[in-house]
Amino acid sequence: QVQLVESGGGLVQPGGSLRLSCAASGMFFSRSAMNWYRQAPGKQREVVAGIIYGDTTHYADFVKGRFTISRDNAKNTVYLQMNNLKLEDTAVYYCNANDGRGDYWGQGTQVTVSS
Repeated sequence: QVQLVESGGGLVQPGGSLRLSCAASGMFFSRSAMNWYRQAPGKQREVVAGIIYGDTTHYADFVKGRFTISRDNAKNTVYLQMNNLKLEDTAVYYCNANDGRGDYWGQGTQVTVSS
């Protein structure tokens, strides 16, 4: 069955960096659309970045120039490189995938930005 497992979250200081990973299994990864979402306490879930059917990417305005989404099809993994982190980036980050058969979600990984 399809499984998405996020990793790489943690506690960082403002201005620091993290790289999130999402390892996929049980799906046609190389032809899937992959997205990162986040949800802060008391807020709605919002899209952060996406990579669509290979190499077309999109970003939310609040992360442009700071975050980069990428994928490694050989490893069935999508990444989110997060640089210059801000306090308001604190959230649970979720991996989302659609491979044409269904829409799937990971369990989330906590990112906390604090001084």
